[in-house]
Amino acid sequence: MFLHSVNLWNLAFYVFMVFLATLGLWDVFFGFEENKCSMSYMFEYPEYQKIELPKKLTKRYPAYELYLYGEGSYAEEHKILPLTGIPVLFLPGNAGSYKQVRSIGSIALRKAEDIDFKYHFDFFSVNFNEELVALYGGSLQKQTKFVHECIKTILKLYKGQEFAPKSVAIIGHSMGGLVARALLTLKTFKQDLINLLITQATPHVAPVMPLDRFITDFYMTVNNYWILNARHINLTTLSVAGGFRDYQVRSGLTFLPKLSHHTSALSVVSSAVPKTWVSTDHLSIVWCKQLQLTTIRAFFDLIDADTKQITQNSKKKLSVLNHHFIRHPAKHFEENPAIISDLTGTSMWVPVKVSRWTYVAYNESDKIYFTFPLANHRKIYTHVYCQSTMLDTNSWIFGCINSTSMCRQGVDLSWKAELLPTIKFLTLRLQDYPSLSHLVVYVPSIHGSKFVVDCEFFKKETRSIQLPVTHLFSFGLSSRKVILNSSGLYYNIELLNFGQIYQAFKINVVSKCSAVKEEITSIYKLHIPWSYEDSLTIAQVPSSTEISLKLHVAQPENDSHVALLKMYTSSDCQYEVTVKTSFPQILGQVVRFHGGALPAYVVSSILLAYGGQLYSLFTTGYCLEYATMLDKEAKPYKVDPFVIMIKFLLGYKWFKELWDAVLLPELDAIVLTSQSMCFPLVSLILFLFGTCTAYWSGLLSSTSVRLLSSLCLALKRPSELPKDTKVISPDLPIVTVVLFIVSWTTCGALAMLLSYVYYVFKVVHLQASLTAFKNSQPVNPKHSRRSEKKSNHHKDTSMHHLRLSASDTEDSLRMHSTVINLLTWIVLLMHWHIHLKAFNILYYFKLNPDPCKPLVFILIPTMAILGNTHTVSIKSSKLLKTASQFPLPLAVGVIAFGSAHLYRVPCFVFIPLLLHALCNFM
Repeated sequence: MFLHSVNLWNLAFYVFMVFLATLGLWDVFFGFEENKCSMSYMFEYPEYQKIELPKKLTKRYPAYELYLYGEGSYAEEHKILPLTGIPVLFLPGNAGSYKQVRSIGSIALRKAEDIDFKYHFDFFSVNFNEELVALYGGSLQKQTKFVHECIKTILKLYKGQEFAPKSVAIIGHSMGGLVARALLTLKTFKQDLINLLITQATPHVAPVMPLDRFITDFYMTVNNYWILNARHINLTTLSVAGGFRDYQVRSGLTFLPKLSHHTSALSVVSSAVPKTWVSTDHLSIVWCKQLQLTTIRAFFDLIDADTKQITQNSKKKLSVLNHHFIRHPAKHFEENPAIISDLTGTSMWVPVKVSRWTYVAYNESDKIYFTFPLANHRKIYTHVYCQSTMLDTNSWIFGCINSTSMCRQGVDLSWKAELLPTIKFLTLRLQDYPSLSHLVVYVPSIHGSKFVVDCEFFKKETRSIQLPVTHLFSFGLSSRKVILNSSGLYYNIELLNFGQIYQAFKINVVSKCSAVKEEITSIYKLHIPWSYEDSLTIAQVPSSTEISLKLHVAQPENDSHVALLKMYTSSDCQYEVTVKTSFPQILGQVVRFHGGALPAYVVSSILLAYGGQLYSLFTTGYCLEYATMLDKEAKPYKVDPFVIMIKFLLGYKWFKELWDAVLLPELDAIVLTSQSMCFPLVSLILFLFGTCTAYWSGLLSSTSVRLLSSLCLALKRPSELPKDTKVISPDLPIVTVVLFIVSWTTCGALAMLLSYVYYVFKVVHLQASLTAFKNSQPVNPKHSRRSEKKSNHHKDTSMHHLRLSASDTEDSLRMHSTVINLLTWIVLLMHWHIHLKAFNILYYFKLNPDPCKPLVFILIPTMAILGNTHTVSIKSSKLLKTASQFPLPLAVGVIAFGSAHLYRVPCFVFIPLLLHALCNFM
């Protein structure tokens, strides 16, 4: 019946929208590189020593615990406190385990063993009982206060030691990183208790799914504090994102706010981290060996030799983090590196006067210095580029001042080099070094190994090529191409007109090589200058390589930089670079950035159909099918223009003052604009996806009711249709009181679920009664029509005490089907709190604070009344016209205020449901 109410064109449209949504979802969940993280293993059995906390603290936080990580002999030695190392506290995230500390803790222990425990770190971890804090913000403040107490407890473990720490370093995974930032908002917290904060896949900007007001209020408190007090916050903070593999927390949410007066914060994507160069998913970021090795190297470089603790020097902290996480020069970190190096000894000095030079070193017995005179090259070329496949950490390139053939001392330019997976390279602009007379490349004596050194002088314009990207709406049907004919080692391809998160492209690099006798590697680096989200692709040439081109962070309005494709190529090959729009990836970006708002658009579409059904009941006395009303009423032009108009008017001061005077919240479209996520067509696409989802969810709920009614008939066959249309049934007060008690003593979401089950049971019973009634009626159509007329006559004369007719029951079921669909989405938005309650039932029987409770106290009696409501009893109500007009403005309100704040959506739904219930009495 449900499918018959939709014409074929509309059905084809809904199927097509499912296809588009599937393309977007596929890109989000599968459209990324394979997991290239190496697994980190424990060398000895991991042990978690529970730290005894004060009794008052245990009573106040019975579900939380503090542990010290250890392995083997280290664990045995440290069972007897106090401790002697450097304290690091690991904070797990949403549903995270304290045992996730083992990966970084084990690597740190192995590193300490390598240096004979000259320095070592003690890793602590907090057990948050795997709470779902990403979905419920009521526990975040409690976790923050507990962490504060843990820090004080940890520092007491070092009392009496010669180098007792006064602060701890914190590593926070996911929501654990936000809890760490929230410590600064506590009135009694001293900022000096934290010396370093590293967050992994932490959504700093906004919650992934804002399902209650507590989590959005928590975010607002934390972010406002950090912005308003940025001048006084001296906490060095590093945020590491997982890249496109992490579909749970998109990387754009992990970037800390960039403030001109707050320079102690860094944000980077793991694919851009030197010596890591991989994308991680939300869980692998805590065990990815490449990333954890980088983190531990940074920790050991941060140690102050005098205090044997992490340095308090902010400049050194930032310098170390930049060295390991932003730009690695293929040298060990030095706080004050020697710029001038001695170039002495019995080395050979070989002058090189050509503009392009290659040297293959293999089993060299002598050290060689190759010198490049710069005087003549400056007249012709603007830059020099050198690369080496020898990836050791020794200095390898220098500059000489006023030298003819050799120099005793040279400027060490190795610190300006950069490390890539297969090469280290240096690019110098000759104009920036007017005092240098020679460039010197050092080749050490080696035995049994082989490496290649290349250098070339070039003009910038010959290596910088502009490639405008294709238009967003070209749908991949057109492409743009550049061909690199010259035999250079390095190219910069400027990707013009690329800077929005909704743009997505595929770049295809085809390499053709001549006279290639051995395997050659090319590196293609996508460089985004306004954020550290670079990614690398390594290709064996000749080959055809495809690169995805999309952003985590949009280009700021005041930023004039251009995204670059940096190509480290072979001089024996030619390259052809083609770019074209990728429509599936565009859909993926829409889902990635706005998928969380889809429930708001679904509910908005259902509300429009619901209002249409109420209006048809008011005007014609009949309730039309849900699918028919969805096709007729759920139109984007009924919602989006109003939201756009309100956003436009808020640009005027008088309207903004009026808006604030009536205490209306900030428009969600303005919130999205501040995050560079507001694009006019996105709302249209989401509305179409929402309408499509509303249709299929309606089909699912209608089918489910029919299947359950069939089961009901198999178990117990109802003999007839309901005898009357009484709203207040004998069981209604009892059910309502019981559900009130459940809500008050446990959690509102559980009571809401039970109310929903009660309502569905009522509708299923009604459907079963109708089916049984139809099956028991004679086949003669004339007799059926006479019975129907007779029933209608009795319905008009004595409405509240006679049995319903089959047509009245069908009308009621159509309305109930829509209400069930609407309530299903409300239950889905609330049910996470039931999971939270189940997780904590051993510690807290009552969920406190409970975000659902106020709304549920209204919805429980409303749903109980609606379960006994029939269309025949409300079609003559004076309130029906008003009830039919409310869903439209509420559908607008859902999009205006609920798309970025999902917890507000149920607040817009209960109003039409309440009016519908009141139609029974007015």
